[in-house]
Amino acid sequence: MPNTAADPQVPVGATTSQISWLALTRTPGLGPTRAKRLVEFFGSVEAVFNASLTEREAAGLPATAAQSLGTGKSVELAHDEIARATAAGIKCVTLDDAAYPARLRQIYDPPVVLCIRGNVSALSQPGIAVIGTRHPTPYGIGMAERLASDLAVRGFVIFSGLARGLDTAAHRGAVAAKGKTVAVFGTGADVA
Repeated sequence: MPNTAADPQVPVGATTSQISWLALTRTPGLGPTRAKRLVEFFGSVEAVFNASLTEREAAGLPATAAQSLGTGKSVELAHDEIARATAAGIKCVTLDDAAYPARLRQIYDPPVVLCIRGNVSALSQPGIAVIGTRHPTPYGIGMAERLASDLAVRGFVIFSGLARGLDTAAHRGAVAAKGKTVAVFGTGADVA
């Protein structure tokens, strides 16, 4: 449900679902697989937060995780995260969001939240990931740029982690070719 003036618990620009999924990612002892199973057990992400402490523990949650959800600590951390993301121009796409890449949703352990700045639809377009060392040779840098540029010209999105080295060279090659490039961070938006 979108934020409204009648719902002061949800920050402007966020949805209840985004806050709930983010809260699960900020809960100690809950990784993506356990969070997804928990949502499946209760039927929806919102139902996890409407459940009692006893129901959460009966669903297999460790006591610390159940308490973090029950006390609101996880939701508080999610509000902080969404505020930082919004300030940085980052959109949070959750596992139940239509914009979440369908192929990524099918892997064994998909991330439950993706933090994205830019064109969200690029995530679902054909692409290739370019990753490599942070200390490449000049030849390696040149080849990464050229390969990414050639692929971008042919319509492929270039995915990488935006780390120094070959990742940066790949993004630079895609940009030079006026192609699309996506940086995938393995951390929260505040660590990038």
